[in-house]
Amino acid sequence: MKSYNKIIWSFVLLVVIAALYRIIPGRPYGFAPQWAMAVFAGAVIKDRKWAFIIPILSMFISDLLYQVLYIGGLTSIPGFYEGQWQNYILFTLLVFVGFAIKKLNVLQIVAASLAAPSLYFIISNFLVWASNGTTRGLDRPKTFNGLMLCYSDGIPFYKTSLLATLVFSAVLFGTYAFIRNYRAVGKEIKAS
Repeated sequence: MKSYNKIIWSFVLLVVIAALYRIIPGRPYGFAPQWAMAVFAGAVIKDRKWAFIIPILSMFISDLLYQVLYIGGLTSIPGFYEGQWQNYILFTLLVFVGFAIKKLNVLQIVAASLAAPSLYFIISNFLVWASNGTTRGLDRPKTFNGLMLCYSDGIPFYKTSLLATLVFSAVLFGTYAFIRNYRAVGKEIKAS
């Protein structure tokens, strides 16, 4: 029971740190741990309910913090905006990318870490283009060229989200492997 409580508190701490990191001023847009958290949660957390809740909770807390800062006039970025529910659905889908990791090895983790932000980029930019709002759709024409303009608009975010997902996946999966190996060595020492 004590070990289970430590795991729960570790996840709570992870969610809070990720949420706080996402609202740091001057952070490159798209450089956030939530993509990696979704992949990690899908790959590692056995209870599927928590695998979905952890990255979504982190997003919600950071969006709430953004909204508080926005209302207080401390940032120009609102926490809640038109069509935001789509981001939550997309992050839920990214957990499935983590489910696809069958063996925790570098190749599968890197592949999932590249697939998650790529999937998010493709779908989210399509949804932005397809929206009827001029704010979210950037008033791009509903033509193939307009869609390509919308994808072009998203490339800077895509590049940083790829890098962020690789970096934060290395941290999350690396820490997980270290702790798992450390515990295994501790058990071997106790057994001998």
